[in-house]
Amino acid sequence: MSEINVKTKFGTVSGFCDPKFQNVAEEFVKNFEERGEIGASVSLNVEGETLLDLWGGYRDPATQAPWEKDTLSLVFSCTKAATALCAHRLIDQGKMALDAKVSQYWPEFAQNGKENVTVRMMLNHSVGLPAFREPIKEGGYYDWDYMVERLSAEAPFWDPGTRSGYHMMSFGWTVGELVRRVSGISLGRYFKENFADPLGLDYWIGLPEEHEERTARMISQAPSPDDKPTAFMTNMMTNRASIQHLCFLNSGNYQPNCREAHAAEIGGGGGIANARALAGLFAPLANGGSLNGVTLLSSDHIEKMSAVSVATMEDATLLIPSRFALGFMKSMDNRHRSTGELETAIMGEQAFGHVGAGGSIGFADPECKLGFGYSMSKMGASLMLNERGQSLVDAAYKTLGYRTNKPGHWVR
Repeated sequence: MSEINVKTKFGTVSGFCDPKFQNVAEEFVKNFEERGEIGASVSLNVEGETLLDLWGGYRDPATQAPWEKDTLSLVFSCTKAATALCAHRLIDQGKMALDAKVSQYWPEFAQNGKENVTVRMMLNHSVGLPAFREPIKEGGYYDWDYMVERLSAEAPFWDPGTRSGYHMMSFGWTVGELVRRVSGISLGRYFKENFADPLGLDYWIGLPEEHEERTARMISQAPSPDDKPTAFMTNMMTNRASIQHLCFLNSGNYQPNCREAHAAEIGGGGGIANARALAGLFAPLANGGSLNGVTLLSSDHIEKMSAVSVATMEDATLLIPSRFALGFMKSMDNRHRSTGELETAIMGEQAFGHVGAGGSIGFADPECKLGFGYSMSKMGASLMLNERGQSLVDAAYKTLGYRTNKPGHWVR
């Protein structure tokens, strides 16, 4: 392994990498020098061995406190993959069934047109609950029971199972409440006991206060006159009754950097981790479900959960073509669209994982046994990846012998 210690205009990049992944390290440094990165980490493993682990920049640009090896950051919707994995472990163990009605586990949910909703619909974004019509109370996102009660009473925006639309934050309570009902413990505790602790991951759904000090503050994307408005952004700003407006802005004044948000178990977008933890979570999944004596899922179940479950030419929430497995994103290539650079995340065809708002990503690719993670504090404007994260993913695939991503996914 080569030790990395490179000064950039936004602090120092440190860590190590296998020399064959030097191109990934170079792109990571370039992110700080040319692409506006402020603080970030990237990690990848192949066949269960960590071959690159880098971090750099500032945890707090105001004080220039450095981004350390153990710095954490909010990974937003990457958390959905962690939440989904909790449900899949219960399904794989026979404690919950994919095509069972949700009411079997959560009787109060079966009202207002949701009587025939299945667990599968909860996982593949087709249940029809991407947002809430009536205002969320102040601080509602931090109150699990309140959010679950609201979901139980909410009428779906479409007939469940007939179309798909990204459940931006509600996913954490729809799927997370199933985990709580079936396991008998909270989502955050279940994830900690069954995934984070056995794998030794610094990954939290509900951050203990003692880790608050080493958590980087998320830095919002400042709008620019040169920005191309996506259909999602246009609808969000102009139509107060739209799914786009409601799912993003009807949040009870959710403040992602506050202590209450970090402490809450927000399974749709509140996870706190770093790249090492993101890659580490996906490493066993890229290697048949087991690694270093820890078995998360059976290989057969991984095949089932990682296959495309829904694909549409217009996601009811994101307003783009989208492809989802059962709780995971698949490679999405929207480069043909006028705003496609903001709506694209390209991985391998067998890969599955999740991006987070602003550009973080974690995924597994069983074809090349790759576990990958990237986290950062400076958010980009995209719905999917931006140039910083995609450049790292691209460099990793090139090193692994992949030729092109022109088909919409990386191929050898």
